[in-house]
Amino acid sequence: MGKIQITLPDGAIKEMPKGSTPMEVATSISEGLARNVISANFNDRTVEVTTPLEKDGALTLYTWNNDEGKKAFWHSSSHVLAQALQELYPGIKLTIGPAIENGFYYDVDFGENSISEKDFPLIEKKALEIARGKHDFKMREVSKEDALSFYKNEDNNYKVELIENLEDGDITFCDHSTFTDLCRGGHIPNTGIIKAFKILNAAGAYWRGDENNPQLTRVYGISFPKQKELTEYLELLEEAKKRDHRKLGKELELFTFSQKVGMGLPMWLPKGAALRERLENFLKKAQKKAGYEMVVTPHIGQKELYVTSGHYAKYGEDSFQPITTPREDEEFLLKPMNCPHHCEIYNFQPHSYKDLPIRYAEFGTVYRYEQSGELHGLTRVRGFTQDDAHIFCTPEQLDQEFKNVIDLVLYVFTSLGFNNFNAQVSVRDLEKPEKYIGSPENWEKAEQAIIAAAEDKGLEFKIEPGEAAFYGPKLDFMVKDALGRSWQLGTIQVDYSLPERFDLTYKGSDNELHRPIMIHRAPFGSLERFVAILLEHTGGSFPLWLIPTQAIVLPVSEKHEKYAQKVLNSLENHEIRALIDNRNETVGKKIREAEMQKIPFMVIVGERELEEGSISIRRHGGEDLGSVSTEDFSNLISTEINSTLKSF
Repeated sequence: MGKIQITLPDGAIKEMPKGSTPMEVATSISEGLARNVISANFNDRTVEVTTPLEKDGALTLYTWNNDEGKKAFWHSSSHVLAQALQELYPGIKLTIGPAIENGFYYDVDFGENSISEKDFPLIEKKALEIARGKHDFKMREVSKEDALSFYKNEDNNYKVELIENLEDGDITFCDHSTFTDLCRGGHIPNTGIIKAFKILNAAGAYWRGDENNPQLTRVYGISFPKQKELTEYLELLEEAKKRDHRKLGKELELFTFSQKVGMGLPMWLPKGAALRERLENFLKKAQKKAGYEMVVTPHIGQKELYVTSGHYAKYGEDSFQPITTPREDEEFLLKPMNCPHHCEIYNFQPHSYKDLPIRYAEFGTVYRYEQSGELHGLTRVRGFTQDDAHIFCTPEQLDQEFKNVIDLVLYVFTSLGFNNFNAQVSVRDLEKPEKYIGSPENWEKAEQAIIAAAEDKGLEFKIEPGEAAFYGPKLDFMVKDALGRSWQLGTIQVDYSLPERFDLTYKGSDNELHRPIMIHRAPFGSLERFVAILLEHTGGSFPLWLIPTQAIVLPVSEKHEKYAQKVLNSLENHEIRALIDNRNETVGKKIREAEMQKIPFMVIVGERELEEGSISIRRHGGEDLGSVSTEDFSNLISTEINSTLKSF
């Protein structure tokens, strides 16, 4: 038997007999590793740990501690869920069951059957019963004819539709126990590794996300290799419920929705509008120092504008329908993006290389027609405001301008307490060139420029093929919140394509016309989504510089109200955002309600404070800061704000 060379992630090379499996490679390294390996990748393709390796290549072994390992674990668990549902509800039709960020789901046509929360324990019991059987997951190739025949016999039109769109010779089934499913692969060795299983939710979902298709039931679940990990996860879910931005937004009176206004169209209440304004002013101040100029563009544009930019071809289905006017052949769109408008502002007048870089910034509201089932509080809406900016620069300026934007993004994160993050370079999918506009040469230059800038700034990043925007690659920042959840916040993109489409030029030092390069950037992403994530990250206890009410004055009794009003006036003169609670309630009740509203400081004034001309300070959470003057209290707040909100 011949030998093959297996290259490991650290560069080490192991010589193995041809036909060795990833599990055998793991065993040759250590028995401990072999016990923990649950999935593998060979030459950039996910494989089973039992897949024979027939040629030289690069092998990565995954355990539960890797994201890829979890994906295989949860994808395998979706097969177990599907088998459990099929055994409990004969006659159902299974469709697709992928792993997701936390757990997995399976979309099912239950026909005459239905499930509710009361059925979850029964499904979990059946799934664990299957798991304990320690059934191996086995992949096999199937001809298109046999695959179609299998699912036609099961009267499953959904699987038949999927198979009809596949190439013969590229179809595989996965078997375990008595269950078979259409599947590309990526499984754990056997079901016995699954020790804990929980059904989280069941919701409606349209087949293939199209509301014109039948509605299915999407059953969400999660599983773990240890019961302890499931217990910890469920505790985390309970904490997440308390921090749900929809709940906190209502309690803190920040925003609301109205069916009469329309689904996915948030309205900001006075406190929320003030919070938004502070966020905008915070970024405007930093942008001004960085040389940006503010512009304002309309909420609509002629359809032709977005045809030119390519947005209509790529996002037309996700946009609101064109707005027609009495004039023949005149159509407008609610703008899905700000960039085409900024290109036209650049074209307002000729430019020389001496004018560049030009940096246009705008808090521009855009509109996307998200499916109703996809809408979720402020994180998925139909109208949202982007902290958008576009930099037009020369090739020589690109590297420094890109690094300057990285600095701005990191300043935003640290000022708002997002200290745990990593970066992702989102590049093309080379196998699907039809998804993108622009020449391969320009794409290559743009991708290399981003990678070089990220390396120079010392960012930890990974490269994700297929995640680029249609007009250019980007650097995305993935931020972890207080609950350890990862969110994509902040993006920087390099674009050679739109300058070509809009015929943007500048006169170079050679007196010839050249194309500028365009950098798109949005540190917040959208104000709506950013506020939602910030709410859940902080639990509503915003940074002191941002929170709507920094202090509340609590008079002990009615005879102290006049002094309380004097204290309030003094705090406001020191630019402290304060309120007074002069209701006829006990101080204890006022303190409890102030705690509920997440107000950082309670300023208590009673007889002693009146006599001394002082105030007593209680911090949110219960810490007693004692009796101080309003001047000292103002200095305390200024010091705390300056410690987190350093100058850009």
